[in-house]
Amino acid sequence: MKIEKSKSLFSRAKNYIPGGVNSPVRAFKAVGGDPIFFKSAKGAHMMDEDGNSYIDMINSWGPMILGHANPLVEEAVIRAIQSSPSFGAPGEREVLIAELICQLVPSIERVRMVNSGTEATMSAIRVARGYTGKDKFIKFEGCYHGHGDSFLIAAGSGAMTMGTPDSPGVTAGTTKDTLLAPYNNLDAVREIVNNHKGEMAAIIIEPVAGNMGCVLPVAGFLEGLREICDQEGIVLIFDEVMTGFRLARGGAQERLGVIPDMTTLGKIIGGGLPVGAYGGKKEIMDFVSPQGPVYQAGTLSGNPVAMAAGYTMLRYLSDHQETYGKLESNTKRIVSGYRETLEVLGLNYTINQIGSMYSLFFTDQQVVDFETAKSCDTALFGSYFNKMLEQGIYLAPSQFETLFVSAVLSDDDIDQIIRANDESLKSLVG
Repeated sequence: MKIEKSKSLFSRAKNYIPGGVNSPVRAFKAVGGDPIFFKSAKGAHMMDEDGNSYIDMINSWGPMILGHANPLVEEAVIRAIQSSPSFGAPGEREVLIAELICQLVPSIERVRMVNSGTEATMSAIRVARGYTGKDKFIKFEGCYHGHGDSFLIAAGSGAMTMGTPDSPGVTAGTTKDTLLAPYNNLDAVREIVNNHKGEMAAIIIEPVAGNMGCVLPVAGFLEGLREICDQEGIVLIFDEVMTGFRLARGGAQERLGVIPDMTTLGKIIGGGLPVGAYGGKKEIMDFVSPQGPVYQAGTLSGNPVAMAAGYTMLRYLSDHQETYGKLESNTKRIVSGYRETLEVLGLNYTINQIGSMYSLFFTDQQVVDFETAKSCDTALFGSYFNKMLEQGIYLAPSQFETLFVSAVLSDDDIDQIIRANDESLKSLVG
């Protein structure tokens, strides 16, 4: 596999872009080697600058659920951009997608568009504080909620991959109201809440974690959080930037049957274009300016091109619920193929999977939280990643990222993924 042009581009990029990339995990530091630079993608396949083709198992970190360059989304984007890529003023598409989101997501009665998942989570915490009149909130170790200062404590994949769990530049004053709990540990949450009685504005969580790898909530965990929040007057926030519209039409909250007070969204609601949103109960969202006193604004929020792409994507998923069954069956077929080889070779492993999200962990422990995720053999994962890459399978370049399956994988694609996994693992154990 030739990657000379990617190497050249990376060398040039390092002269002008910090680390040569615009988001840290892309740098391949966790897996070795240099990042691949891509020039095009269609369906389940991406083409790099050297002409190599790969089956994409990241799908832009989730939103390409219908594959790259989906014709319906492309057409919507072209129509929208012909009317101007930005108004900086209200437009019909904002109303259409807001109506649809409120119809589909159980917790959302009002929704505000922003430009990224980070904006969405930052804003949701601010609104929860304004609504409750309290300052502190709980986040969970290994959950990533964007790069807002308040969230960069035990923040999962990005920080773990780069070896900086707590980022310089984040002040003690900024984080003093951020309280940490282990994922899947209700007793720890209860203890924190009891120790800070009447001070807690919110609990924010990925209902299915994707940033320490795919980690599922144990039975009763989300239900327990809901109960605690109800008892203590705490706003429960689900960060569904990854899981929203991917695990079900109404996201993880629909699939798992636990309804938060607020939800943050991103990625998929722009059809792959930069976008985010936060929403929730009417009485909470009425605190957002100009309806209420909590200020939040954005010149490009509700961008007409992103709204057109997102509306088209969500409309399709709403009208074609069978897509979710196909996604699940494809993912289970891949995971089953993985397991067969792993069992034969006798490797230590855990696979976590729900819907079209999954992670292969090289560990002999069940991965249920940040600590067990960190028990993984990251050196082995790095070797595995590069073996898969050589065979045309593009995985997330970190042990601590979930993989996302698209609905456009063919039977031949799935066979190729399973075969590549088989050959990669066999080569690693000799």
